[in-house]
Amino acid sequence: MSGEERRKNIVQYLSRQKTPVSGAALAKEFGVSRQIIVQDIALLRSCKIDILSTNRGYLIQNAMEQRPSRIFKCRHEDEQTEDELYAIVDQGGIVEDVFVNHKVYGRIQANMKIRSRRDVKEFITDIHSGKSMLLKKVTSDYHYHTVSADSEDILDAIEKELAALGFLIQKKFV
Repeated sequence: MSGEERRKNIVQYLSRQKTPVSGAALAKEFGVSRQIIVQDIALLRSCKIDILSTNRGYLIQNAMEQRPSRIFKCRHEDEQTEDELYAIVDQGGIVEDVFVNHKVYGRIQANMKIRSRRDVKEFITDIHSGKSMLLKKVTSDYHYHTVSADSEDILDAIEKELAALGFLIQKKFV
């Protein structure tokens, strides 16, 4: 299979996935090295294919555009991050991303795609492992999450839960 055919097949494969697919899994699926997959993803992005990189793999951006979403501004202590994420996924939301508004660098954003308690546990484990720190640390714990859900009612329930926990500063509609 040529590189062009493989890249076309990668797009088709990722389009059918509802959860992120690791570079290693894609490499195995297409019989190439993980580095070839990384290069293919870069080439696809240069062709304006909206492929997201999450800490669990690659995902094509399309599902979020069809779902209602809101941006919630939050603030809490580091040890409350797990509670914040559980409050969102337990109500049926997907934590699409986290971002901060830095006074010098501007908006700094990271895709998350956290949709379950299992995803929350993996994220918290990665943070506790020392791989990195929470993005909110650069802005005195203030941060934003874009959250999507199947309905506005679910987003209302998430808003209510975040407010009850004392994490919600404000929300913005998207």
